[in-house]
This record gives sequence, structure tokens and C-alpha cells, in this order.
Amino acid sequence: MPSRNLICIVIDRFHAGMVGAYGNSWIRTRRLDRLACESFLFDQAVASSPRLDELYRGYWFGSTSPDAMKIGSSLPQLVAAAGMNTALVTDDAEVASLATAGHFSERVLVESQALGITAPEAAETQMARLFAVATRWIETAPQPFCLWIHSRGMNGDWDAPLEFRDRFAEEEDPEPPRFVTPSDRVLSDDYDPDELLGIVHAYAGQIALWDRCLGEFCDAIDQGDLAANTQLTLLSARGYPLGEHNRVGPCDEPLYNELVQVPWLMRFPDGLGKLCRSQALALPQDLPGTLLDWLAIDRGGLGAGRATSLLEVVSGDRELLRDRALLISGHDRAIRTPGWYLRRPDSGPAELYSKPSDRWEVNEVAKLLPEVTAGLQDALTELEQAGEATLPPLPDLLVSVMD
Repeated sequence: MPSRNLICIVIDRFHAGMVGAYGNSWIRTRRLDRLACESFLFDQAVASSPRLDELYRGYWFGSTSPDAMKIGSSLPQLVAAAGMNTALVTDDAEVASLATAGHFSERVLVESQALGITAPEAAETQMARLFAVATRWIETAPQPFCLWIHSRGMNGDWDAPLEFRDRFAEEEDPEPPRFVTPSDRVLSDDYDPDELLGIVHAYAGQIALWDRCLGEFCDAIDQGDLAANTQLTLLSARGYPLGEHNRVGPCDEPLYNELVQVPWLMRFPDGLGKLCRSQALALPQDLPGTLLDWLAIDRGGLGAGRATSLLEVVSGDRELLRDRALLISGHDRAIRTPGWYLRRPDSGPAELYSKPSDRWEVNEVAKLLPEVTAGLQDALTELEQAGEATLPPLPDLLVSVMD
């Protein structure tokens, strides 16, 4: 039986550009920054799909293929077979209703109160209620355990007390809006920049609330006897566009960086990888194999038996796990390599961006680099057709980072 615990926290719609460890300098996230200093960070973690069911096939089966659920076991099944207590705590009914959510011994859905107004106190918010339930669980659960927490995060009501969003408005700024239901729309060409600024301030208020909830939860871990043997993973399921490419909210989910790049931190109790970060392309399907490797549980039973692991990247024994990643949404296909990002919508021309320098895809260069564009389009088609089969390395032209 493993003598180690796992806690995995997934917060939905967490914009990577709003995290201090990923470059943000105007939202003070003291507890999240502290956790980042204690963790290994993946700078180029991407969501392979904006759909939660597909993401969770990756998180729990090490594969986004539906066949993986029919062939092999899931992460909660494998750790339970090794003697660990398992629980899923979430405030998202979609996640709780996934068929494989029943693989956890306990499944706790923290119902949304849906008050339609901002909360008068932080403790009365949906996020605080969720983490209060999770805190009580770790305080009473027998060890070893695997606790999975999924927070609707910024995909749910933005119910942080108004003071949380007001603190980000400068004296000359308009008063932040008082809405609770998050925006989800394509901006018109003549949109009001002050309105967008207010939405950003409201979003920042939710980040500040999240940081407070995270801090209280981490305190419960660190002040008890869990810190010495508990691995904590924190990542986002999907990002949240805040005006980039004229969208606020998911909208039609085009595969731009504000939607697909996600924060991903892993804190190991022995300090493995502390204060280190990687440019390796990391995908949701890498997570369960990484956790099983750390627990010394055979990951061969995950899904179709081809699960990947990032543990060698964390330990410094390997620089990259892959040279390309496939991303799919309802209307887009995209391929990411260390040096390039090509987005191919169902209608319209392909778009090409230099990576990692053009983080938010501002400068589209497909016409300037036709050879790279054509090569990546062919590589994208090949990757879609190959599924999980191993492919030969890409040519240097399609991988190298531009100077």
C-alpha cells in the first residue's frame, strides 16, 4: 500500500495570464505565488480540448480516446486497488455526472446556491463552500488517500464580495460592474474599452477569492500531518478569454492561447523539482501516469496501456516528452510544437504564430512562412490520423524556436 497521499485541484476557466508565476504583475496572489515557489511548473501546458468530458478522459485514463474507457482502468481505480481511499469533491454537476466519476469511492457534489448576487462575505461564496467541504474531508479521511477537487472556478457565478473586484480599479477607472453571471460574447468592433476593463476587474476579483480559498486549504494541509507525505497538483481545465481575439468568455471556443494554455503546478513533499520549470509540452493525458509513477504504481493499466508520464521531466532526467501536440475543438484543429502554433479553423485560412515568443497570438505569419505553414498542416493531418501511434520526429524547421 502506498504511504503517500494525492490531492489534485482542477480550477476551471483559470486564465494563465492572470497568474504571477506565469507573468502577471498586477493581481496579488500571495498564496498561489508561494505554492509556485514550492512547486515544479509547466510553462507550456495546454488543454487538448475545451470539452470537460474529453479532458477528464485524459486526466483519469491517460488518453482522450473514448476507447480508453472500455479497455483499461482509471486513475481512481488503480490507486484504490493499491489501498488508497478515493474521493471526488466538486461543485460542477457535469463533472460529478461523468460515468467514470463513479470510480471514486466517494463522490461529493457541493450544490450551487445560485443567489444571483455577490456574496456579502468571502466565506459565503461558492468557491469557499467547496473548499470548506474539501478541508473537512482531508481532516477526517484515513490515509493514504487520493482526493480530486474540481472547482467550477470562473466558469460559475462570479460571486466574490464586491470589494474583491473594486480593489483593482484605479481612481480614474469606471466602477467595476456588479454582474454575477460571467460574460460570454464576441465583442463588436466598436466595443467600449471601459466595459471590458470592468469585466477584467471582476475576473481579477474572482482570482483574488480563489487565492484566499487556496491559502486556507493549503494551511489545513501544512498545519496538519499531511505535508510530509502529500503530493499536491494544481492546474486549470481551460482558460477564459478576456478580450483577446475579440471574445469574452468561451463563445465559439477558437483554439487561441487564452483558452488552451493552462497553469500547471506540482508540489512534491520531498521538494522534487522545487523552483524549477519546464518548456515541455504538457497535456492532460500526461497527468495520471505522472502521479502513478510517483506512487510507484504501474501505469500500464491506465486506459489502453500507453499512458505517458512527466516525472522524468520533473526530476530533470528528460527535457521534452513530445515535439508536437494536437488540439481539437468544435470548429478548430491546431498543432503546437516547441517553436510554432498552427490553428486551422473549419472555414478560413490556417493561421501561424511563433512560439513561445508570441504568447497571445498577436502576429499572424502564415503568408510570410509558407514552408512552415504547409509543413505544419501536413503534420496536423498526420497527427489526427495517427491517434496515439508513435510518429517519427518532426523536421527541425517545424520544431525550432525562432531567434
